[in-house]
Amino acid sequence: MVQSPSVPQFATLVNLLQHRAEYQPQQLAYQFLEDGKTEAASYTYSELDWQARAIAVQLQETKAKGERALLLYPQGIEVMAAFCGCLYAGVIAIPVPPPDAGRMKRALPRLREIVKDAAATLVLSTQRIIDLFRDAEVDFPEFDTMRWIDTEQVDLTLADQWQNPQVDKDVLAYLQYTSGSTSVPKGVMLSHYNLMHHSAYLQRACGYTPDGATVTWMPYFHDYGLVEGLIQPLYTGAPCYIMSPLAFVKRPQRWLEAISKYRATHSQAPNFAYDQCVRRIKPAKREGLDLSHWKAAGNAAEPINPRVMREFTEAYAPHGFQWTTFAPAYGLAEATLLVSSKPVATEPVILPLNADALEQGRVALAQADQSCRDTVSCGQLVCETEVVIAHPDTLTRCGADEVGEIWVADPGVASGYWQRPEVSAETFGARLKGESGGPYLRTGDLGFLRAGELYITGRIKDLIIIRGTNHYPQDIEWTVQQLTPALRPDYGAAFSIIDEGEEKLVVVQEVERQHQLTLPTEEVLADIRQAISEVHELQVCAISLVKSGNVLKTSSGKIQRRACRASFLTGTLEVIADWSENPRFTAKVRDFSDDIESLARQIQTART
Repeated sequence: MVQSPSVPQFATLVNLLQHRAEYQPQQLAYQFLEDGKTEAASYTYSELDWQARAIAVQLQETKAKGERALLLYPQGIEVMAAFCGCLYAGVIAIPVPPPDAGRMKRALPRLREIVKDAAATLVLSTQRIIDLFRDAEVDFPEFDTMRWIDTEQVDLTLADQWQNPQVDKDVLAYLQYTSGSTSVPKGVMLSHYNLMHHSAYLQRACGYTPDGATVTWMPYFHDYGLVEGLIQPLYTGAPCYIMSPLAFVKRPQRWLEAISKYRATHSQAPNFAYDQCVRRIKPAKREGLDLSHWKAAGNAAEPINPRVMREFTEAYAPHGFQWTTFAPAYGLAEATLLVSSKPVATEPVILPLNADALEQGRVALAQADQSCRDTVSCGQLVCETEVVIAHPDTLTRCGADEVGEIWVADPGVASGYWQRPEVSAETFGARLKGESGGPYLRTGDLGFLRAGELYITGRIKDLIIIRGTNHYPQDIEWTVQQLTPALRPDYGAAFSIIDEGEEKLVVVQEVERQHQLTLPTEEVLADIRQAISEVHELQVCAISLVKSGNVLKTSSGKIQRRACRASFLTGTLEVIADWSENPRFTAKVRDFSDDIESLARQIQTART
């Protein structure tokens, strides 16, 4: 085989894939594992290049250069051919989650908003998904005006007619929509240069080499799944083994079996996946696993639980997994992907922080007699990435012992949000007062730097991230308030708490005064759990139905979710009824509620 020279010389992914097809035509690029185990469809670099050319010709026939195209696919290799086909035609790809029959109602509103926001004119998909939309007879007039292409039926002989679109590094490659809910999704504009620059970073920081291999089940429409799961192996020139998220959820051991079988050096997942591998894979099922080749077990996209890391290492150390393999990381789509990551073959860093000080925005190590929160470092800044910790209100630099907003500057940072200049200027154009640096990307995440390590402590935004998926609290609140007129509209708060190292959902909802004595509370609490499960596919950790006046608003009418969260945690809510999967939460608020009722009875007795 002709050896492949280093790739940073290439300006675009188009140039890169052409290079791979020329110098490594028969090397395996992508292999799909049906049910997470059985080898199914695959692409060599030559086959992927040829498929992409054929798809591009169909797009070029309609002069689609610069248009936006939805990618609606099941997890597999087909979506990578469609993605590359868009690049080969100069079409801006939009990876989005494919709906299935059981989730159509939930998926359509967000799809509609994306289509409108991007003014998308094309859909690339498979016949099964196209038929699903047709059979559902959904009221979606926007789809009727779009051109649908079944890429499985593309005539491969068209590939000979492909014309290079002559795109340069500054051309947009795709839009990454960040919203995990139906609320105003925003498309992050990512150029070829963003991807090529960041892929070079990942290769250096994460230890990717052509003689390695990767396994991914992270969904292609998530930045973690697309950039590191699918694009990075192409950049590196290493084979990528793909399984579906559903295959992982059904049988977590299939993920580890694939890593073992293909001697994978890199694979990533959110914290919950490692927890599933501890809880659901019995010791007998672990026999025969060899995880000794796994160099970097990426852990990001949701809060990282040190307990889970320790338990996973203990469970799989007999099978070759090492503590140094864990690679906690932090990133976001607006920065292409990673901002920080633990260097390969180094120990993860965990700080025992004073929990009370942390709630006050201060960084202090916990002493023996103080409440402690073990906080996992998300690693060191990736290559030349610059980060400052800023006061979000004063826009000034924080002190070394202060928690502040994480601001990022790097060529890998996206240029902004599609067709949203004001929001883009606010998010991507931050500058520190009295300093000349920047502009910086405001992440909305809170944290601090210590000894070169980046730590994440929370978020300014109300965004809730559970199992790597974003959820807007107002969507959850709206779902709850539609259940019965007894629940006061616009007076509910959904927020997350960290319980045993995991981010979990809590709902606090006011009850209308006239219904407080007659409300069938057990029924309503059950209905809330079911509605959130069905609509948002989330499990609620705790629900509190409270009296009027407990859910506070700002002077401009915005729900004060952080204040409500503080009241919940301190047990100062006036609770009518509540439910929790963890009894200690209900015990705390019920004790206070009992005190209030007891005091009211004492006052009434005194008056009489």
